Amino acid sequence: MRIIIGIPSLIWKLHIAVVFTITALLYYPLIYPLLSSNKGKKKAFRLFVAWSWTVRILCFYFVRRKLNNEIPEGPYIIIANHASYLDIFLMYSIVPNEPFIFLGKSEILSYPLLKTYFKKLNIPVHRSSPIKSARALVAAAKEVKKGWSLVIFPEGGIPDDDSPKMIPFKEGAFQLAKSVKLPIVPMTFTNNYRLFSDPTNTFGPARPGVSHVYIHPSISADEVETMTQEQLKQYCFKIINGPLLETHPHLKEIE
Repeated sequence: MRIIIGIPSLIWKLHIAVVFTITALLYYPLIYPLLSSNKGKKKAFRLFVAWSWTVRILCFYFVRRKLNNEIPEGPYIIIANHASYLDIFLMYSIVPNEPFIFLGKSEILSYPLLKTYFKKLNIPVHRSSPIKSARALVAAAKEVKKGWSLVIFPEGGIPDDDSPKMIPFKEGAFQLAKSVKLPIVPMTFTNNYRLFSDPTNTFGPARPGVSHVYIHPSISADEVETMTQEQLKQYCFKIINGPLLETHPHLKEIE
């Protein structure tokens, strides 16, 4: 029965895969030559925004800002919950005006085409190696000095179970925010996991629809400085988790 119910989702995932692959190949010759310099990367960012819109249009994904607070002038750090790869691709068209880079799991480097895009523009984090993880934070601090904002999913990846329940945040985003004295923009996605589940979950949910995003009030650099790293982590967790608990009350019952 699960397979029968999941067939439309599988068909939709295949549609997304085809759209993503074709558009990636079309944008590749435009983006790749720009990735060799900081000035070129910022031009490439604009093309990523266009690519995001292209995929959204062809896959019928829309965005509703359920909370839409003003985003400060960059650079800043966006932190968000992470229950779908859609979180990544929508980010470009949700926040198109301030060039940003992702700190993301190094497993993405195993995908040939994505490897080129990700490694050249973003910063892979090797979670299995504390030394390499520390190097990623140092690299991120250098990019901030060049004017880049950062996007970090502090859960460290997509949780395996009970989506969209969040798992405890890792320290890196908050350590970085305090060390480089940047404001934080918390963001919540409440239903992306229903629009596009993990591709490895063959018959998991996937469909066109409206992504609900909450852009919370930013936490100023001064506020970041007044809190300990642990206080900052817990404060951000509570903010981001709020809309999830409100939208999905059953999460309160999951230990």
